[in-house]
Amino acid sequence: MIKNDLFLRALKGETVERPPVWMMRQAGRFLPEFMKIRKKYDFFTRCRTPELASEITVQPIRRFGMDAAILFSDILVIPQAMNIEVEMKPDFGPYLPNPVRDQKGVDTVVVPDVDVELDYVMQAIKATKEELNNEVPLIGFAGSPWTVFCYAVQGQGSKTFDKAKEFCFTNPVAAHQLLQKFTDTTIAYLKAKVKAGVDVVQIFDSWGGMLSPVDYQEFSWKYINQIIEALKDDAPVIVFGKGCWFALQEMAKSNASALGVDWTITAQNARYLSGGNITLQGNFDPSRLLSPPSEIKKMVHQMIDDFGKDKYIVNLGHGILPNIPLDNAKAFIDAVKEYNI
Repeated sequence: MIKNDLFLRALKGETVERPPVWMMRQAGRFLPEFMKIRKKYDFFTRCRTPELASEITVQPIRRFGMDAAILFSDILVIPQAMNIEVEMKPDFGPYLPNPVRDQKGVDTVVVPDVDVELDYVMQAIKATKEELNNEVPLIGFAGSPWTVFCYAVQGQGSKTFDKAKEFCFTNPVAAHQLLQKFTDTTIAYLKAKVKAGVDVVQIFDSWGGMLSPVDYQEFSWKYINQIIEALKDDAPVIVFGKGCWFALQEMAKSNASALGVDWTITAQNARYLSGGNITLQGNFDPSRLLSPPSEIKKMVHQMIDDFGKDKYIVNLGHGILPNIPLDNAKAFIDAVKEYNI
């Protein structure tokens, strides 16, 4: 049994004494103990070495005592396992030297045996569960098929993902084939993660907000929903779509256990659009962690008041930034722990 099950109870919609708290990207870049590891090992070595991934995952729990840990990994381990070359360039980000832009490219993408190709992730989960010793739940994650597709077709990060959208609109048959391959692999991957020991899974649709509401349904949501349906009986599923407030009503009809929201929507609107019955997660602006700690605490308490303490998980509206002072991150976590009606 997990000693601190606040996060799991909030996902079930149970009444809690305070909402649980964790931070997207808490495993990594703002922690000095992570920076020491980063100096010694490149990005994908950290992802592929179970002992390193496990150590990075538990570092923030040791330091701040969040109510959940999230496995250190990356959404692009999936395309790597599917015969798509992915590099992580320092000061640049993901770089895919051979982007997939036609039917021929789609045909070279394989749906792998995740137990073989991504076994290092499963080993990292097992090592992490041992380290956590049932203190808090462990979250496993994957990118949404659309978000992974964006990188696979664009070949790198982008403000518009114009090439990814062009592929969808000029060659929809091949685009849907590729999206389905990502979906099938993601389902197998997340099921393997649950089997290896994660308690909850989260789908990151980081680039869903790039699509119009109509295109979102066609190129993103229907694939996310396949994943939810496949996983719903295995573990709670959280869906976080950045910039996807327009889809909250549709998302809330699904079997997801919770929906993540970013900072561009009020708590009132998020509750209204999602129908008021599903657990919500978010939505503190990550840049606001640069405010003074006393101000952060006030804003966090206000945020909890606005969302309500039940059916709510305190988090950021996107990943924590690398330049956030430790005291400010601590103020964010402490504010939630100190919260009482």
